[in-house]
Amino acid sequence: MQLDDVELRTLCLEQFHTAGNMTDQLGALATLANDDSPARAEALAAFYARWRHEALVVDKWLSLQATSHLPGTLAVVRGLMAHEAFNLRNPNKARALIGAFSQANPWHFHAADGSGYTFLAERILDLNAFNPQIAARLMTAFTRWRKYDPARQQGMREQLERILAAPELSPDVYEIAAKSLGRES
Repeated sequence: MQLDDVELRTLCLEQFHTAGNMTDQLGALATLANDDSPARAEALAAFYARWRHEALVVDKWLSLQATSHLPGTLAVVRGLMAHEAFNLRNPNKARALIGAFSQANPWHFHAADGSGYTFLAERILDLNAFNPQIAARLMTAFTRWRKYDPARQQGMREQLERILAAPELSPDVYEIAAKSLGRES
C-alpha cells in the first residue's frame, strides 16, 4: 500500500470486503487508514457500520484513525470527538482516540506548530474535571519533553505550565506536571 499502486489497493480492498473475521478485516483497514484515496473513507465507514455495536472493536477503529500518518490527522481526531462512537467520559474511548494520538502518533503529536501539544493539554484539562486518573495517564506524553529538540521542548513545557496553572487541578495531574517540570509536588 505504500507504493500507491492501483492493483495493490484493489487487493487490499478485496481483503477488506471478503475477510471472514474482524482481525483480517482490521488488518486491511490498518493499511487503508493511511491511504489518501476514496477507498479509505469507504473502508472506514463500512467497518464502523459492521462493528459499531462492538465497543472494543470501535476503539480499534478510533485508534487507527488517530495514528494515521496522513496530513490532517489532528483535524480528523477533533472531528471524531463529535462522532456518536466517542464519549470523553468513557475512559476506553479517551484512551483509544486521545491516548493513541498522543502516544502512538509521533509525527502529528509532535508537529512543529505545537498543535498536538495544545490539543492534548486541552483534553487533559477537560478530563481533569471528571476523570483525573485518565487525565494523569494522558500526561505521560509530556513527561519526556527534555528529550526533544528545543522548539518541541518549549512547546511541551508551555503546555505543562498551562496545565499546572489551571484552577482546581487534581492532585494526580498536578503531581505529574510538577515533577515533569522539576518542581516539588
